[in-house]
Amino acid sequence: MNVRPATPADRPAIRDIARRSLQTSYSLSPQAITGAIEEWYTEDNLCERLNDEDSLLLVAERDDQVVGFSESTLEDAAVFERSDTQQTAMLLWLHVDPSYRGERIGTELFEATRDRLHERGASAIQGRVLAENSEGNGFFERQGFQRIGRRDVEIASRTHVENIYIEEPSGLTACETPDGETVYADRDDAERGSLGPFYPVYADRDRGERYGYYCGSCEQLANAMDAMGRIECDNCGNSRKPTRWDAAYL
Repeated sequence: MNVRPATPADRPAIRDIARRSLQTSYSLSPQAITGAIEEWYTEDNLCERLNDEDSLLLVAERDDQVVGFSESTLEDAAVFERSDTQQTAMLLWLHVDPSYRGERIGTELFEATRDRLHERGASAIQGRVLAENSEGNGFFERQGFQRIGRRDVEIASRTHVENIYIEEPSGLTACETPDGETVYADRDDAERGSLGPFYPVYADRDRGERYGYYCGSCEQLANAMDAMGRIECDNCGNSRKPTRWDAAYL
């Protein structure tokens, strides 16, 4: 099997594999799957990601046929209470043609993706997968990832639980609120912002109560979120648009 960077000529195969993989792995309606494919795998969107220096789109080939692909992103993450930065990689998608599952294609594609991300400076890799996808959750666990939390995501007007995994988790970092309370920012769970990442903040070490967000751009707590899920830091203007229904699904 050959793993290589995707090219514009791979776009039809990527869309087809994504569609059939979602149909096999999830109990989503045909309308929801069609809408997702049309939104995220258009010609323009794929071209934009192929040209994005912070994106990594790889395809797996067997006998000159594309049988799987992975999509990841890299972003700088300020290390709390230090002046240096590190890069965190988010594995957004890893899809394998259902006709080729069970042949270690997903494992080899994942290993190649992980190696490329580390070569590009990623110090940690995060992945997300719906709790209902037992195959995807088992895949992360077999790769040595640790589940560090879960969150609710909305897909086609339905709420689903999504598990968050991290390779080599580094834990929580204590922060102080304006009222002098100690809260905990989770820098392993980053959300991309316009100027830097946002990290979820919890009121306790067990991540049982959500407090808000920590802005990685100015290293200040940022709690403003509107009804559409947009976060904005009052201190530096860093903002995050509402997330896509997005997550990383295997």
